[in-house]
Formats: sequence, structure tokens, C-alpha cells
Amino acid sequence: MDRTNWDAYFASLIGATGTGVPGMAVLAYARGREVYRFAAGVRRMDGERFWPMTVDSRFRMASVSKMFTVFTLMELAEAGRLSLDDEVSQYLGFRLRHPSYPDVPITLRSLASHTSGLRDGKVYSIPPSVSVRAFFTPGSPYWEGGAHFAPAGQVPGIYFTYSNLNYGLLGTVIEAVTGQRFDRYQKAHILKDLGCRADYVPGNLEGPEFDKLGTVYLKRDERGPWQGTIDDFGGVQPACETLALQNPYAQDVCQTYDLTAYQPGTNGTIFSPQGGLRLSLEELGHVLDMVLHGGRYAGKQVLQPSSLKAMFSSQWCFDGHNGNTCGQTLLTYGLGEFFVDGTGPARCCRTKAIDLWGHTGQAFGLLSGLFVRPGTGSGFAYVMNGEALAEDDDPRSAGRFSSNYIWEENVMDGLCRLIDGL
Repeated sequence: MDRTNWDAYFASLIGATGTGVPGMAVLAYARGREVYRFAAGVRRMDGERFWPMTVDSRFRMASVSKMFTVFTLMELAEAGRLSLDDEVSQYLGFRLRHPSYPDVPITLRSLASHTSGLRDGKVYSIPPSVSVRAFFTPGSPYWEGGAHFAPAGQVPGIYFTYSNLNYGLLGTVIEAVTGQRFDRYQKAHILKDLGCRADYVPGNLEGPEFDKLGTVYLKRDERGPWQGTIDDFGGVQPACETLALQNPYAQDVCQTYDLTAYQPGTNGTIFSPQGGLRLSLEELGHVLDMVLHGGRYAGKQVLQPSSLKAMFSSQWCFDGHNGNTCGQTLLTYGLGEFFVDGTGPARCCRTKAIDLWGHTGQAFGLLSGLFVRPGTGSGFAYVMNGEALAEDDDPRSAGRFSSNYIWEENVMDGLCRLIDGL
């Protein structure tokens, strides 16, 4: 198909009912260079007023943020400031072991690969005045009856279960190693290196960047109005150095806190290292450019090829018994990235086997993703900022040929076919 036809295809996925989304933006690379971009729909709405979706519209990108946390981890490993096989306890300031497996160390690698034996529970982002130790302390308001530890039999280092808390702890470790707040350190290093004006704290975005911030939407009723779920600020920027908790499973636990007295190294979960980065699709293109060029971006070696190889290589692989696959969508996980077998249940292309490495994001109604096709110089990124149907509860949310949601299936199938034809 030519560009006009691709534009029509992606535009057909935008709508206010059924499997439509309020806004969408996509970006594709082939042979190491950008070959296609598209943006349409709305990024924000207020009554009868609408702000258009653009490639530089900024959103809370959900779990695509995880790769930035691992990028930072790898930068620190390259500098000799930590090792992926270090035990997390040495950085947290308290001994953290699974109570059923006290002799099995929990390492940075096991956190990044979701094999730590730790679980989310209901709440995994807690107030800045509270230490992450509270998750693991009986009697604490965040103990949740031990819900942050895996059931006995799911051995740390072996058993995989996707857990956002792992990345809140990695953010805390990054603070302990650097002595700086997680958000500030990233802005001064990996985000700066990649030419991103992104932030984890909406109140700290530069004015022009906040103006580009979009809202994520859901509907209580398919025929009813869109309801803002995250970053629905009505165009008024929050106060500087304030941030709301971000718990998708407990949206009533989302109070706003002042960050000025926060002590780095005690509780990085407040910044949501697993999903809280306010990023644009344009900036995800910078990541694609870096990954597809061996760690180089804008003439600078941001990461060594060996670091990227570790991220995009299997750290865990499902053997039929050793993990929770999230409905057969996660069968091989690296470090902040996962593998999609082009012939497997989570395949992204209906008509051809296309293998991919990357990560999706899904929270509060937002759907995002960044993937590369190994060895080809090709890849893509996308963002959609809402869903008119209930995930899982409405049968129309299920993919037609894969284990992905229909929204992901539609956009990734199109992008796979686009890059495969170039």
C-alpha cells in the first residue's frame, strides 16, 4: 500500500465507539531510518474543545517506561557502579529475601527480568515519606497480608511473574547508587542523551512540553462520553514538585504528595519507574534510532552494544511450568524487553511470521509499544490514548488472531505489514 492507503488504515482505527480510540500516533523505521509517521484524533478534550493528536503529543507511556529504567541500570553497570548480579539488599539498606526462600538472593537481574519472587499486590506506588521496606514488613499498611511475595513453590530466580513493584525497587536502587532522585537522574543522563524533554512529574515539565501533554481516556458506557483517567488536568499544570500516586489496580489510592522533602534511595515507587514517564512518540523514535544503530544516537554512544544485547536477549523462557505468561503474551523475557515469536500466540502480524523484540504499555486505558525486528534495521512505535470498551469484560476487546488485545492487534498488524513491505 502507498502512504495514502496506510493513512486511511490507521485513521480507520480511530473512533468514539466499539474498538475505536480517541487518538493514535505511529512511527515506523526500515533499513535504519524513519519511513513513516502518522497522527490523528485527539490528545485532549474539554467539552466541545479538542486538541489534536500529534507525534510530539506527550503521554504517560505506561510500561514502555520500563526500558528507560533498564537503560539507566545498564549505563550504571557500564560505569562500574553496580552489577546486574548484585543483591538488591545491599542497596536498599535492609535484607530482602523471600520468606520461603531465605537462602536465595534477590538480584537486580531478577528484578529487571521479573523472576525476583516479588509481586505487586493491590498497591505498588506508596507515599514519598514511606520506605519501600513497608511492602515487606508485617503490620505495615502496605504489607497486604504478604501479597508482595510469591506463593511458596514459585522459586525466585526461576519463576516468572510480571510485577511492576520490581521496577519501583530498581528505581530505588538507582537513587541509592547515584545519590539523586530517580526522575532527576534520568533527566540528566539517559533522557538528555536521547534528546527527550520527558519527565515523571507533570508539574515539572517545561511549559511548552506540558501544553503537549495528553489525557488518557476510558468510557463507563460505550455510547457515553470519554472519561479522563490519568493526566486530566484541564490544561492547568499541577504545582511544581508535586506528584500523585499511580496505582492502576487501586485508583482510589492516588493522592497527591509534595516531593520537596523526599529522601532519594528510600522509595522510588512514587515516580512509577515501571510506567510513569511522560513521553512523546517523537521521542520514542529517538529510542528506535539508538537501538537500531548499536546504541548510538545523534553522534553519541549512549549505550554499548553489549548492554543492548543483554536487554534484548532471553533471561527467562517459559518451559510450560516456570511462570505466569499473562495469557500467553509473555513467553520470553529479557531485561525490560520481551520477545514475540512471529508464529506464537502473541504474534503481531496476521499474514506473515515476523519476530520482534520490545515492550508494550497498557494502563488506565493507554496502549503503547516499541518493537524492533532483529537484524533488519526495522522497527516501530505507537501510542493510543483510550478505549471505548472494557478490557477482558467485553469480548470485542480480544484479538482475532492472537492473544493481544484487539487495539494492539490492529495497530501492530498494520505496522508489521508496513515495515515488511519496505
